[in-house]
Amino acid sequence: MSDAPFALPADASLAARLLAAFDADGKIARGLAALGPIEGRDVVLLDADRGLRGGQLAALGARLTLVERPDRVDALRAAAADVAGVTDVRTGTADATGLPDASADVVVTCWSAFRGPSPIGQVAESDRILRPEGRLLVVHDYGRDDHVRMEPAIADDTVAWSRRDGWFLTHGFRIRVIHTFWTFADGDEALELLGAAFGGRGALVADDLPRPRASHNVAVYHRTRGGVGPSPTDRPVEGASRGSRGASGRPVRDHR
Repeated sequence: MSDAPFALPADASLAARLLAAFDADGKIARGLAALGPIEGRDVVLLDADRGLRGGQLAALGARLTLVERPDRVDALRAAAADVAGVTDVRTGTADATGLPDASADVVVTCWSAFRGPSPIGQVAESDRILRPEGRLLVVHDYGRDDHVRMEPAIADDTVAWSRRDGWFLTHGFRIRVIHTFWTFADGDEALELLGAAFGGRGALVADDLPRPRASHNVAVYHRTRGGVGPSPTDRPVEGASRGSRGASGRPVRDHR
């Protein structure tokens, strides 16, 4: 699931509207491009899903290889057939990409991989296919936003992953928090789409929005190939108001 961090409905039209509303400003792709960088480089997107994120990265200049599981790779090939910048679509997983050693400049995964308590095997596979100084970018939800109110089951993982003593920040990763939004034409559309995506909790959040957008904070855990040790000194998140606080009551930070 690289396209979105939530289950899409079976209705294709409704799913397309949800994807259009989520991160309508394209902040996630631009954040990945800045952290790579990706322009003019060989980029591997793991669990590429329907190819939405891949298309965004290709549009920002990546030479893209898409990797997907066997039961989904044919649909991905069809979706990516006309996307300029996609050089290969292949079967594989984050644990076993099937790619040659030192064949990528950047590896990207969005929401699906690096989720276990110790995903060291997936890091090792990414390090294997990365060139020296290559970059690994792992996208997860950060929580502390409207999204976690609609999907509270994600709260424990998102808080644990972003802690200073959590797995990522003690294994050579740094964290960049990107403040994205669900953006709607009006309150009625917010109610319709958030209700479709998250049921009753989505409808309650939609009713409570002061304007037709909902906050959805994304964390990009990033490191250079072979990175070791904890992240250094933290600093405030870009774009956050001074003194902003997360669900724990502690200031929200960007560890880089």
